[in-house]
Amino acid sequence: MTATRAGYAALLGRPNVGKSTLLNRLIGQKLSITSPKPQTTRHVILGIQTLPDAQIVYVDTPGLHRRGRQALNRYLNRAAASVLGYVDVVVWVVEALRWTEEDEDVLHRLADFAGPVVLAANKVDRITDKSRLLPFLRDLASRRNFSEVVPLAAINGDNVAALEQVIARLLPARDPLFPEEQMTTASERFLAAELIREKLTRLLREELPYALTVEIEHFVDEGRLTRVHALIWVERETQKGIVIGEKGAMLREVGRQARKDMERLFGRKVFLQTWVKVREGWSDDERVLRSLGYADPPTS
Repeated sequence: MTATRAGYAALLGRPNVGKSTLLNRLIGQKLSITSPKPQTTRHVILGIQTLPDAQIVYVDTPGLHRRGRQALNRYLNRAAASVLGYVDVVVWVVEALRWTEEDEDVLHRLADFAGPVVLAANKVDRITDKSRLLPFLRDLASRRNFSEVVPLAAINGDNVAALEQVIARLLPARDPLFPEEQMTTASERFLAAELIREKLTRLLREELPYALTVEIEHFVDEGRLTRVHALIWVERETQKGIVIGEKGAMLREVGRQARKDMERLFGRKVFLQTWVKVREGWSDDERVLRSLGYADPPTS
C-alpha cells in the first residue's frame, strides 16, 4: 500500500439527500442501505476506500432532521452530530436546487467544525435547466467558506470521481488506518439486519417502516453456507399482519430479496429465516433501543 494520506470524511446532511447512495457509489459496493423514504439510515456506517495515494474512511450518517421527538429520533440526530468530533473532513450533501429548514439546521451545526467542509450538490441529473444550478451554488457558497463545491449525481456516478479526489487532497498526511482489502468495520451480522430492513422499507407502505426494526438472533457460518435467523420487531399487532402479508406473501418476498443481496455481498449461499414479533413502544424506549443495537457511537 502506498497511500500517504488517510482520514475520516463524514457524509452529512438532512434526510433523503442521497448520502447512502453516494457512499455506495464511492466505494463501488452496496454497503449502506437505501430507499426513497427519509430516515432509512439509522446507524453510523464506515466505508473504507483505498486509493493509490490515499485511504478515505467515509462515515455515512443518519439524516439530521426536525420531525419526531421519540427516543429513536433523538438517537438518529445524536448519531449524526457525533461524527463532527473526530472526522477530518465533512462532505455536506444537499439536493441541488432544493433548500429546506433542515438544511439550514445542518449549516448551523457545521458552524463549530474547524476542519474543511466540501459542499456536494447531489441529484443534478434531475435538473433540466442547468443554468439554474450556478446561482443556487453561489448562494450556498455565500453562507459558508467551503473548501470545494462539487455538483454531482450519486445515482449514476456523474462527477463522483471529482469529489473523491477533492476529499483525498484534504486528508492529513498519515499512514493508512485500515488494511488495504478492508471495506468496512461493520459486521456481516449487522449488514444482514440492514439488508432485511431495507427490503421492508422499500416494500411496505409509507408510515410502517418507522415502526419496525430488525434483530439478528442467529448468524452461523457453515462452510459455504450461512444460516441467518432474524426477528422483525413492530410496535402493534396490526403492523405484524401487514409485515407478514396475505398468506405470508410479504414476508416471503422480503426474505427472498434480502437473501439475494446477502449472497451477493457475502459471496456465499445464505439460508434466511424471519419471524415477526410485537414489542410495544420500542422506538420511544431508550433502554430497549440500546438492547436492539441503537447505542450511541463513540465521539472519537
